[in-house]
Amino acid sequence: MISSVSGSTVICGLIGNPVAHSISPAMQNAAFIHAGLDYLYVPFQVTSEALADAVKGMRALNIRGLNVTMPHKVSVIPFLNETDSLAAKIGAVNTIVNDNGFLKGYNTDAMGFMQVLTDRGFNVAGKKVAVLGAGGVARAITFALADKGAELTIINRHQEFDWALNLAGKITQSFHRQVGALELNDENLAKTVPEAELLVNATSAGMTPDIDETPVPARFLRQGLIVYDVIYNPLATRLLREAKKTGAQAIGGLDMLVGQGALAFAKWTGQPAPVDIMKEAAIRELRGN
Repeated sequence: MISSVSGSTVICGLIGNPVAHSISPAMQNAAFIHAGLDYLYVPFQVTSEALADAVKGMRALNIRGLNVTMPHKVSVIPFLNETDSLAAKIGAVNTIVNDNGFLKGYNTDAMGFMQVLTDRGFNVAGKKVAVLGAGGVARAITFALADKGAELTIINRHQEFDWALNLAGKITQSFHRQVGALELNDENLAKTVPEAELLVNATSAGMTPDIDETPVPARFLRQGLIVYDVIYNPLATRLLREAKKTGAQAIGGLDMLVGQGALAFAKWTGQPAPVDIMKEAAIRELRGN
């Protein structure tokens, strides 16, 4: 619990619509308290119509940093002074740093995703990677993977296959690296998953409350495959549970969530984040404790 707020308290926060479900306030405020920093993290529900005013307010109120969630990750960019190179390629920002009114945008989703793989000693360069989904999170992940030299195939549902084609085209253009796009069905899973070394689920399949769903039937999973599900609620999705049974290495979305938050913390404070404290706070919040 925050003990006090004063005239010197540094404000950070989250803008999006909705934001009530976010566990970032619990995670970031736990980190600030542990680090002994006079910082406070506040969620702000901001409609699309109010986004420009919200960014002006960030400058006017000297808010040090903001996380950006849906639906503003793309539309916020024109209101910033600068974006870092990866965020510019991705075309989406989820973290803003305010240095005396100069606003710079980053994509710590992409960096947090990659950090989890790096920590496990997995180098994606030259590796075959299948990514399920073509939405905002998938966009950050696929650009980050392409940036590190992965051989990508993007697999998306029939209803939204145009998204996969569009995303594959943008990555191919940005990195001069051919990216495949396939519809999500058993035939295409049978062609791609056996050859892949890393399978990433960036869809909502299996997320609470639909915990019995999985985007990939268990028969396609195998020992030696790394299965990375970016969903963090539940902590262990059906996809991950079935991956473990086959001997695959299973990675849940909580580590990515904490990783992107830790990177934001470091950018706002200039200090390394207390990652373990943030992870503990996130788990408590998810379990309702």
